[in-house]
Amino acid sequence: IDADTKEAWEKYPKPLEVIEGPLMDGMNIVGDLFGAGKMFLPQVVKSARVMKQSVAWLNPYIEAEKVEGEKKGKILMATVKGDVHDIGKNIVGVVLGCNGYDIVDLGVMVPCEKILDTAIAEEVDIIGLSGLITPSLDEMVYVAKQMQERGMTLPLMIGGATTSKAHTAVKVEPQYQNDAVIYVSDASRSVGVVTKLLSKEHRQGLIDETREEYIKVRERLAKRQPKAAKISYAESIELGFKDDWDNYVPPVPNKLGQVIFDDYPITNLLPYIDWTPFFISWGLAGKYPKILQDEVVGEAARDLFDNANDLMQKMIDEKLIVAKGVFKLMPARRTGADTVTVYDKAPTEGGTAEYQFEHLRQQSDKASGKPNFSLADFISPSEAHTDYLGGFTVSIVGTEALAEKYKAAGDDYNAIMVQALSDRLAEAFAEHLHELIRKEYWGYQPTESLSNDEMIKEKYVGIRPAPGYPACPEHTEKGKLFDWLGTVDAIGTRLTESYAMWPASSVSGFYYSHPNSEYFNVGKISTDQLESYAERKGWDMKTAEKWLNPNL
Repeated sequence: IDADTKEAWEKYPKPLEVIEGPLMDGMNIVGDLFGAGKMFLPQVVKSARVMKQSVAWLNPYIEAEKVEGEKKGKILMATVKGDVHDIGKNIVGVVLGCNGYDIVDLGVMVPCEKILDTAIAEEVDIIGLSGLITPSLDEMVYVAKQMQERGMTLPLMIGGATTSKAHTAVKVEPQYQNDAVIYVSDASRSVGVVTKLLSKEHRQGLIDETREEYIKVRERLAKRQPKAAKISYAESIELGFKDDWDNYVPPVPNKLGQVIFDDYPITNLLPYIDWTPFFISWGLAGKYPKILQDEVVGEAARDLFDNANDLMQKMIDEKLIVAKGVFKLMPARRTGADTVTVYDKAPTEGGTAEYQFEHLRQQSDKASGKPNFSLADFISPSEAHTDYLGGFTVSIVGTEALAEKYKAAGDDYNAIMVQALSDRLAEAFAEHLHELIRKEYWGYQPTESLSNDEMIKEKYVGIRPAPGYPACPEHTEKGKLFDWLGTVDAIGTRLTESYAMWPASSVSGFYYSHPNSEYFNVGKISTDQLESYAERKGWDMKTAEKWLNPNL
């Protein structure tokens, strides 16, 4: 810089003083307001963007190791092996960063060894594990075991959509007794937990309090009786859904076989977006559109909504993301109590069986008198008429690269926004495609006229259950579904070893047309059904117990 600029520069505080002074003071105030419920998550993440951009401007004048200013502690964060979801983890990272903590983010699908080796090499103070799908719960237990075996003495934080205080207390904490294991329910609680864990005064109190709480949780769960008395698997089959199958004529699809959408117009998906989960992902509770007028969060919600629509338009105009999809409608028959077989052509025409999908059945004594449902119940076993089954996968492609581009520019706000919008678009695509199936491709409801709100409330005829969800909770059937659809070759979407879909903004599932088909929760099953499922899948009992653990 020239002499005049240098002279002027000398009159102002030095860059490091600015960072450690007013900038960090400002972020501390942001953190305090957020913790007190006086500031909302989108505003916090925006504030962090301002902080990062300010630091970036000051970078040339500061030694590299001092860029971030003084740090309170270092936290390693990772989405566990096999899982690809990281919006929540990213939000927690931003919130902790706002409060002066140094974040080491290893990203998604991170193996246990890498997590622990990095924690040691980076000398972190806390490890945070995130996961969305149910197999991630077992991976978290494995990480805890390995930490114990290595003799590590670091607090372990657990978070993510499928995690819970009960799972942490029953499955994770008993495996790791060298230090604290803390379940963190959402981003707003993370700062308080981390602050206490790194405080000499409050650390032991939090550990003791949490351990006592987890003992009570374990005792309470051990005493809890099932909500309904279990009946045998054979009885539950007898009490399954019945129809007059010989007289039921299934609707014949207008289009059989595979259909691929390589670049589906995203503008077609916009009317199908369910915005309520979008606001929830940003920590703003309330139903859309009422949330925009809410007395407490309305202003933050309106600003977020405007930003979301601006970014959505930019992504569409500049083709920064692409919508891809594949579906298939083929002849099918129920060939066992809980088995559905799909064919290359109608069995009555000599069709060859291609895939068998295995399902689970509700196994409870229902006071309501409702059937013990299985998805297999909704496909005809009759040889008199041919029934049909559908399957689909839809994905939003390009999200990860775009989010990384924003993140590299210090713009976590738009990085998280891209992911949240892509998740909504994937769900909107699934909703839109199901409507096209009902009205055109299968055509069993050609005159259907439902509002978006009615579709969100599932007022349509037929269902689209997804592997990993309550009606078919066992994830490995997704592998068969992908093979049957030809998903990988058709649109490039693939499965991780834990059967999470990549890209992360993807939805897959089955299509059922039966007018009485409905969504349900399989719930808990007994050993007799576990044994049957293991036999049908060609598994040993240990493998069956691993994949069906949440339902045992």
